Amino acid sequence: MNRIARKYVEFVRQPDVARLLVVALLARMPVGMVGFSMLMFLRESLGNFALAGTAAGIHFVAIAVAAPFQGRFIDRHGPHRLLYVTSLMQPLALLAILGSVKLHLAFPLVAASAAMAGMFASPITTLTRTVWRHRFEREEDRRTAFALDAVTIELNFTLGPALIATILATAGATAAFGVSIAVVAGAVAIFMFSPALRYFRRESGASRHLLGPLTEPRLWTLFVATFGLTMGFGFLEVGYPAYATALGAPALAGALLAVNSLGSALGGALYGGLHFKAPVERQFACALGLMVLPLFLHAIAGPVALFAIVAFFAGALIAPSIAAQSVLVSRLAPSHYATEAFTWSSTFIVSGIGAGMALGGHVVEALGVRYAFVCAAAIVGAMALLALSLARTPHGAGARANE
Repeated sequence: MNRIARKYVEFVRQPDVARLLVVALLARMPVGMVGFSMLMFLRESLGNFALAGTAAGIHFVAIAVAAPFQGRFIDRHGPHRLLYVTSLMQPLALLAILGSVKLHLAFPLVAASAAMAGMFASPITTLTRTVWRHRFEREEDRRTAFALDAVTIELNFTLGPALIATILATAGATAAFGVSIAVVAGAVAIFMFSPALRYFRRESGASRHLLGPLTEPRLWTLFVATFGLTMGFGFLEVGYPAYATALGAPALAGALLAVNSLGSALGGALYGGLHFKAPVERQFACALGLMVLPLFLHAIAGPVALFAIVAFFAGALIAPSIAAQSVLVSRLAPSHYATEAFTWSSTFIVSGIGAGMALGGHVVEALGVRYAFVCAAAIVGAMALLALSLARTPHGAGARANE
């Protein structure tokens, strides 16, 4: 542990690293707040989860669809102009949701506003990952950076919902959604006035293809594996509430998700602090393969205490798998597609979680909650086998990605 601590101390002492980590944490706070607060606000105002869930779903689909287009624009023209536009349009679109509901306008207007908010969501999460790629040349440094980045994301998904839950309990759903909108506006300002954009590099004059980074076959393999992996996460998002509801304690779902996130944060911190001789392709495949066991054990862990332990160990492999995946994206993507590759990665992640939640809901209703965890284990196991094909591909096959 002392060796891990020394490694992190040396790492964050490098120029701007500590500041970039703080900026990543603060500027990405909306990721854990907007969807939750929007859902609860619309549920309270519209009277049911069906309409609220539809609007929230449209919002996230719009994010997934728009992200690659934003990434391509950033790679060609830089991030500044897009950030100026999104810093204005996203808060206005979120305010349009608030106003449409309060004025009792038709639901299609609410849905359209949700879509606009997603289309113009600021690409801060993607940009922070791209900045780590530009900040570090050594893969070991990138692995440490992406591991810490994954830890900060887990903190976002822990602190953000906790803050919204507190506001919901004390001031109501409208106030919670209003605070989220204010945080969105503040997050962009924090990022734009930080040192992060100084590290962004844009290549002009590079030959470009209509498919962008998707012309790299190994990236397709990685993205398909990522989609399947995050489908497993989506099954957990449905499985924990279903398990808690079956016990007659719906509030337990939040505690289980928090335990899972805590495991992920600690797993990410350990992953970034250790040194592995195996190539990162094999690290990614191993993380997925090891995750299969705790995912399956959810199905047979009856007592709550044992279930929570299993949830912790399942979470402990989430951040390492995402960190290894980010390193692979940074290596395999051609440099002039650096940002677009990470936006495609985000699209596959968001789509995978959504698909897992949708399929998981049907499995829970048709077969029962335990089968949702069995399905998650089976899908992630299949993705581990697919990831092994990356490990078997000669390292030089992706060498042109960094040229």
